Amino acid sequence: MRDRHPLPKIWLMTDSRVGDLNAAIAQLPKRSGIIFRHYELPLNVRRAVFRQVRRLATRHRHVLILADRPHVARQWGADGAHSRSRHRSHGIRTVAAHSAREAALAKRIGADLIFVSPVFETRSHPGARAIGAIRLGLIARNMRSRTIALGGMTAPRAKSLSALKIYGWAAIDAFRI
Repeated sequence: MRDRHPLPKIWLMTDSRVGDLNAAIAQLPKRSGIIFRHYELPLNVRRAVFRQVRRLATRHRHVLILADRPHVARQWGADGAHSRSRHRSHGIRTVAAHSAREAALAKRIGADLIFVSPVFETRSHPGARAIGAIRLGLIARNMRSRTIALGGMTAPRAKSLSALKIYGWAAIDAFRI
């Protein structure tokens, strides 16, 4: 993990549903985090949009993570990688986990943050069973790692989970403009 960045507690997960990406990034609190996904874009377009987001992230002092392999994240100038790759990350490593087993794997590969989802029903995973607050709390407690709640999250929902000792929260729709 890079020393120049504290690990943010609030994260925007990007994809085509965000809408006005510039406005969504501008409304984030200073020093928030952005996980740039946009998997649906052709590579050259994805990289161009990433450069635009990197300029905005720098201006607002946000941490920018690329959802890709660690070496690609480094080539693109990201602050880290959102990836389950076992290759060494040159920066912050974040990993998604949808179960306690996946969270344990994330910890083994050295994740700085584990994004546990879906906590609540979400449009990102239609029909998927939400893990709920109790299972989120058990995963967070067992990991003794920085756990980020994801899936149907909003600021009020994150506040309602504060007793679970989660590190922070992430969303797509909560920041959609």
